[in-house]
Amino acid sequence: MIDADPADVRRPRWGRRLGAAAVTLALLSPWWAPPLLRPLAFFRVRHVEIRGWRYATPAQLVARLKIDSTFSLWDDVAPLEARVRLDPQILDVRIGRRLPATLVVKVVENDPVALVPSSRGFRAYDATGRLLPLDPSRTPVDLPIINRRDTSLLRLLGEVKAGEPTLFARVSELRRTGRDELVLRLVTTELSVASVLVRMMVDVSVDRLAQISSVERDLAQRRARVTELDLRFKDQVIVRLQ
Repeated sequence: MIDADPADVRRPRWGRRLGAAAVTLALLSPWWAPPLLRPLAFFRVRHVEIRGWRYATPAQLVARLKIDSTFSLWDDVAPLEARVRLDPQILDVRIGRRLPATLVVKVVENDPVALVPSSRGFRAYDATGRLLPLDPSRTPVDLPIINRRDTSLLRLLGEVKAGEPTLFARVSELRRTGRDELVLRLVTTELSVASVLVRMMVDVSVDRLAQISSVERDLAQRRARVTELDLRFKDQVIVRLQ
């Protein structure tokens, strides 16, 4: 990350006054001020602030910017945004300015939704099927496992994460058991039941999956220990008890 201690940037008093005056002109004259102020050393970028990151590291994103000590706060930031967007982990980026010498980089990341085993260990994928540069061995993530890159399953997990995040947090595995059938494994807090299997069709909706919570609450009130829920039949939830 580009950084500089303000105490290390020494200027004579007249230089500070000139800089303050330039800032005022920049604020009052946004159209013609940048071309005039760009050559001034006072506006050379000395700080980069990264916001919104979780998996991509600030150092990784600053390296993508490829700016040097001559880059001015008034230089065009569009090429910088384009370079950051090349990172597979980044969905979108907006770069702003904070006077006199700070770039503010706001990123939106591609969220991982599943881990897929490979010859190099587990790899993280997003809901579109994109392979992400995230390394689960270095950045611990708690994500469902699918046995291969399956765009239908990844899309379903993305929809569950967006619509039912509490349910998504319980998903440990999703796999196909037939051409049109899936099995979802949910972790449970019950000591007597390690997990609950949910059988469903491949075109299951998030609204249909949301019924799981209400069924489990009803069964808990009856002190029933459920091991399997079957959602394959329309308007029915078939329960298998321990």
